[in-house]
Amino acid sequence: MNFIAKLLLLLDSKMTVPTNYGWFHLMFLAIVIVGTVLLSLKYKDCSNKTFRKILLIFWIVLLVLEIYKQINYTFKVESGEIVADYQWYAFPFQFCSSPLYVLPFIVFLKDGKVRDSLIAFMSVFCIFGGISVMIYPNDVFIGTIGINIQTMVHHGSQVVLGVFCTVWYRKRFDITFRHYFKASIVFVTFIIVALVLNVIFRNLLLSMNIDETFNMFYISPYFPCTLPLLGDLIYPNVPYIVFLLIYIIGFIFVGAIIYLAEHYIIKLSSKK
Repeated sequence: MNFIAKLLLLLDSKMTVPTNYGWFHLMFLAIVIVGTVLLSLKYKDCSNKTFRKILLIFWIVLLVLEIYKQINYTFKVESGEIVADYQWYAFPFQFCSSPLYVLPFIVFLKDGKVRDSLIAFMSVFCIFGGISVMIYPNDVFIGTIGINIQTMVHHGSQVVLGVFCTVWYRKRFDITFRHYFKASIVFVTFIIVALVLNVIFRNLLLSMNIDETFNMFYISPYFPCTLPLLGDLIYPNVPYIVFLLIYIIGFIFVGAIIYLAEHYIIKLSSKK
C-alpha cells in the first residue's frame, strides 16, 4: 500500500456516530458559543481592514476543510487500491455552503451596496443555517471523524461569523428592512443558481449513465426534499411549484424574524 492510500485511510478514520447532544455535539456547541462571544466582543469595533482579514482566515479554513471533504467523498481504498467514485450528493453548493462563495466577495470587494448585501446575508441567512444545524444536527453526523469535525466547524463558523458580522455591522441595521431586502436578494440568487444546477447536472449525469442524487438546496424537481418539516410535511403533499414557493417564502419569513430580533437586540444594547 503506497503513501497516498495510507493517507486516504487516515483521512477516513472512523468513530462511533455522534448523537444529538452527545459529548461530541456538546463540545462543539461550547466552542461555538465561546468563540462567538470572544470574537464579537474583542473585534466589534475593529477596522474594515481587520474585519476583512478575520473573514479571510475563516474562509481559508472552511475552504481547506471543504477540499478535504470532497477528497474523502471521491476516493476510497479497496483491497489496497485507490478507487475514485464521486458522490454527487456532496457537491458543495448547498444552503450551508453559501459562506464559501460569499466570504471572498466580502473580503475583496470594495465598500458598496453589493458588499453590504453580502454582509447582511451572512448576518441573517447564514446564521439561520448554522444555528439550525448546531441545535438539531439530526443526520449530519456519520462514522468518519474528519467529516464530523468538518461539519461542526463549517456550521459553527456560520454562527460565529453571522453574529460577528451583525455586531460589526450593527450601526447600519434599521427597522426599514433595507438591508434585509438586500440579503433576501442574495438568497433568491442562490436559489436560482441551485435550480439551474439541479436541472443541468441531472441531465448531464444521466447522459453519462450516472443516476445519482444531485439535489442542491434540496429543491431539485427530480429528488425529494429531505429537510425537516419541509421534506416530511410539505414536499409529499403539494405540487412541486407550491413546495418551491413555500420553501422560498418560509426561508425569507424566518430571515425577517431573525433580522427583527437582531435589530431590537442591537437597539436595546445601544441604549444600555
